Amino acid sequence: MHNKYFIVLFLFLITANTVFSQKDGYWDKTRATTEEITISARDRIIIKTQDFPEGTTEVVYRITLLDKNQQMAGSLVSVLKAIPDPTGISQGSAGAVFILSKISGDDKCKYAVFSSTDLATKYKENGKTDDACLVQDTPVSKDAKRLSTEKSACMQSNSGNLWFGFESKNWIMNQKIILEVVPWVDDKLSRGWTLENRKAIIDQCKTSNLAQKMTNSDDFCVCILDKIQSKYKFKEFQKLLAVERAKAFKDFGNSCFGETSLSKSVYGDLRKQATLLAKQGKQGEAILKLTTIINDGKATALDYNAIGNSYLLTKQYGKAIKFLKEGEKLDSTELLIQLNLAHAYLLNDNYASAKAIYKEYQSQNVTDSLSWTQKVKQDFAAFKKAGITSGDFERILKLMD
Repeated sequence: MHNKYFIVLFLFLITANTVFSQKDGYWDKTRATTEEITISARDRIIIKTQDFPEGTTEVVYRITLLDKNQQMAGSLVSVLKAIPDPTGISQGSAGAVFILSKISGDDKCKYAVFSSTDLATKYKENGKTDDACLVQDTPVSKDAKRLSTEKSACMQSNSGNLWFGFESKNWIMNQKIILEVVPWVDDKLSRGWTLENRKAIIDQCKTSNLAQKMTNSDDFCVCILDKIQSKYKFKEFQKLLAVERAKAFKDFGNSCFGETSLSKSVYGDLRKQATLLAKQGKQGEAILKLTTIINDGKATALDYNAIGNSYLLTKQYGKAIKFLKEGEKLDSTELLIQLNLAHAYLLNDNYASAKAIYKEYQSQNVTDSLSWTQKVKQDFAAFKKAGITSGDFERILKLMD
């Protein structure tokens, strides 16, 4: 009978959950539970496991009933040394053959597993297993199972311990039961970074100034989360002063911003937004977008030209000249900048400086298909539409004719 049971359980261990990826973690042998229990005839008893360490995602337990004076052939901890992770058990690794005790007596018992002390206490009082997360209702002389957070209700609702309840089926003699429970600790989760804790960091990241510049900040915030998880355990991070946490966010944010392609995409988005706002006549909002690019040191000559144009259309001629001159330093051959600079001088009552620029480039094209003179006419028409007029517009047009 014992051999038949051994074969059935071994086949179960081979076939169950056959497809797994290697997991990063370890069997926590220091937090393993090993209890030798003597249970009186027809009695029930409850055993609470050792506290599972943070990051426990599964446990393997073994129950062995021994006859008087029998000794265990090998501990469960020693067996698990040969199994690199819990998936090896389900895949039927060599070590899985020895999960069951090599010896056991003729005695048998029923048992149940509970996820709280209250439920276990009720079981001891009345023997009912309705609230158990696992029930072995057929008396056995030995048993072994793997419980995981993925598939076992015992682990899904687990508060950090399990309670094993045993009921002796020996009507005359005491029974000797060996209970062994070994937890598997996930490396990443052992640092305290639960789903809820990771989500809290992501949510906090999304409120940062850098994240709010982005159309989609998911990759950026995940990058910050990864760096925080690598450097700190969750409890360590929580113990930092508010100013220290803020600095960590800032430093990791700057690092992530520079390491990825986020920088280009962010400023590209800002440019697109500024262009759209300018076309909608929202020059002030366009200026704010372009100012962000400039203040971050990421502006091109055309960014300076764009902000200069928006300042012209809002009649801020001094500021237009200032930013256009900065753009000229980056690329003095960009004729769009030269043209807007001429407009700014003209509207700022500096006809002489404006005239010199208009004359200098009148024979050139500002783009591959648009002449300088055509662009001047288009711009003067746009100024008039925006309510900006000057008696010098006609003088300049006659000058170039």
